[in-house]
Amino acid sequence: MKNKFKLLSLFSLLVILGLTSCQKEEYSFGSMKTPTGLVLTTTVTGVDNANPAGNGTGLVAINVKATDAITYKIDFGDGNTQMVPSGVVTYKYTTPGTSDYNVNVTAIGTGGIVSNITKKITVFVAFNIPTEIVQNLTGGASKVWVCDKAADAHFGVGPNDAFSPIWYAAGANSRASDGFYDDEVTFSKDANNNISMDLDNKGTTFVLGAAVSYYGLTGPEGQYPIATKGVKKLAFMDATSASTMANSTRIQFMVPGNGLVLIGMGSTTYEILSLTASTMTLRTIGADGNSWYEKLKIK
Repeated sequence: MKNKFKLLSLFSLLVILGLTSCQKEEYSFGSMKTPTGLVLTTTVTGVDNANPAGNGTGLVAINVKATDAITYKIDFGDGNTQMVPSGVVTYKYTTPGTSDYNVNVTAIGTGGIVSNITKKITVFVAFNIPTEIVQNLTGGASKVWVCDKAADAHFGVGPNDAFSPIWYAAGANSRASDGFYDDEVTFSKDANNNISMDLDNKGTTFVLGAAVSYYGLTGPEGQYPIATKGVKKLAFMDATSASTMANSTRIQFMVPGNGLVLIGMGSTTYEILSLTASTMTLRTIGADGNSWYEKLKIK
């Protein structure tokens, strides 16, 4: 009887030990806290009245704070993200021109609980314009350009995959009635090699028929009273067309606002096909999808 009791006791002990060994080990992460009071501050380098989107460096100081956050995930809005435990980082945007970005911050608390905040910023990034382009376009300070009316093909058009006016090329002095021969385009540079443009259209601009509505106008092809005066900071970049160094400088610029240089073609981006100290040929894709050309010379 005693042996049976001992065997029963031993069996019970083994069962208890077995059950104990099967219990899942528990871990504690502490209190699960949601980050609160999330604040996002951004400072674009060089912002002032003359440069509302910055000085062209593309640098933005980002500072994030929150209670009970252990780290921050920052989405800079340009396709890049970064984990920033301190919440403080200076980021450099690299896309030339003036662009808007939505900076999104995820504050991460214990247990992965998160809070979010988003802020829209506008950043100007200056393109490193080749020295020869700067010098020829501005003379190192400022130059006034006019239509090279005596040159063949000073105005023309071709298909959008071409780099010369193979459909139509204006003969010398053949477009005098269109009113753009006396327009003046001034290109100027500042101390940081930023280039600006000011167009004096003498009161009217010649607009292509397909581009009339682009400028908010109605009517046929012809001259229209469009306000063009005012200095516009240009955004330079590598050409996005299929041109080569054999037929282009491979540099283009964007004109803010109505995008006009001489003729209203319904576009804002101009590729510099050729540029010397006294002559220039520009190519743009107009509102009709064709490639249009302008030749200019120093006044």
